[in-house]
Amino acid sequence: MLISDILRRKGSDVVTIASDATVSDLVASLAEHRIGALVVVEDGRTVGIVSERDVVRRLHRTGAEILRLPVSDLMTTDVISCQPTDSVDEIGAAMTERRIRHMPVLAAGELAGIVTIGDVVAARIADLEQTRGQLENYITHG
Repeated sequence: MLISDILRRKGSDVVTIASDATVSDLVASLAEHRIGALVVVEDGRTVGIVSERDVVRRLHRTGAEILRLPVSDLMTTDVISCQPTDSVDEIGAAMTERRIRHMPVLAAGELAGIVTIGDVVAARIADLEQTRGQLENYITHG
């Protein structure tokens, strides 16, 4: 199974934010869209990613004044991404190893979607269920 299979099922919409937006804007967007991370985009290119965890960690250090800071102060700039042609198993292993919960999908350098660890787990379960069904059919019907 490929990352493109996940995107075909869930869609390729990605909620993004500008690096100069405030953390208050970021928090509002996370809540509005009921998501855990936003891809930071400038001039059509991915320049970072920022998650709920980033906000919570900085809130602990900084306090409520965090809400006035720009997203650029919190975002991760070393974005680990994948391609639609990557295998779900490989990306799942990378996400687990690096403790990443959200991974932008880039196709020819352009943002093509985002996958979460939940998407990867759901795809793996669906794949296992399909295999189980095929094995049961083989055993019962020869």
